[in-house]
Amino acid sequence: MKEHRPTTNGDGLAGFLRSRREQLRPEQVGLRSAGRRRTPGLRREELATLAGLSVEYLERLEQGRDSNPSGAVLAALAEALRLSDDEKRHLAMLAMKRHGATLAPAPHPVSEEPRSTVRALLDHIDPTPACLLGPIYNLVAWNHAWETVVRSLGVLDGDRPNFGRFHFLDPMARRIFTDSDWAAIADELVGWLRSAQPDWGTDDEFRDLVEDLDAVPEFARRWAAHPVAFRQPGSRRLLHPVAGTLRFTIEVLLVGEANHWLQLWVPYDEQTTSAINDLLAAPGNERSR
Repeated sequence: MKEHRPTTNGDGLAGFLRSRREQLRPEQVGLRSAGRRRTPGLRREELATLAGLSVEYLERLEQGRDSNPSGAVLAALAEALRLSDDEKRHLAMLAMKRHGATLAPAPHPVSEEPRSTVRALLDHIDPTPACLLGPIYNLVAWNHAWETVVRSLGVLDGDRPNFGRFHFLDPMARRIFTDSDWAAIADELVGWLRSAQPDWGTDDEFRDLVEDLDAVPEFARRWAAHPVAFRQPGSRRLLHPVAGTLRFTIEVLLVGEANHWLQLWVPYDEQTTSAINDLLAAPGNERSR
């Protein structure tokens, strides 16, 4: 079996709290930022004061020497750190894993096969492009229309196609997205992987993926910042090498126990619909899945 190094230093509750303190500027919480600061963000004593905690206790939390803070302590830290709703949800998940590890049901494996009815649903959705994703952006299944759109992009190359690997490791991703779109999708991917870590962080496929991507500076920098994000509808604009500019509204549907989720790529305009129809009608475009 492959040897694993740690995915990063400071994972879990301790790393998340420390990263949020380091990213919070003093002026965001009504403090003056005068004077030289050896570390970015708030000082530990400043956060402790805002949250009504002792510096010593906060230090234990950030160093992982105390992993069972009370609900009141977590609420005070969430308020002091100005956490977003997604970040509060992530904090609660990290704490729950510590408090109730023996009671919480184990998540389904990353590589779990989808139900046959879900595969049938993908075919019924055709010709709207749609794919089924696993918990670490691994591609599990897709319909004919979606395969037709992405076939020339290289998304499905390799034994274990994965959106994260494609986005950070395949040069094509830089060509089909503008710089700003590439960066926004990179933020989303890393945020979701961090959010998925409490459930799947010990899964071999998760660790393999993060280890592979951690060699890419754009990933490593984002990962170290410990962002969180949850699956949301959105939009995509592809600079397709064959069909030109394609615009989609991305709808997200959770499947079963949320181990899998459907992405529906709904054409945003008539130009995109027409371009997809042209791709589907092109010679040699046989159904293969």
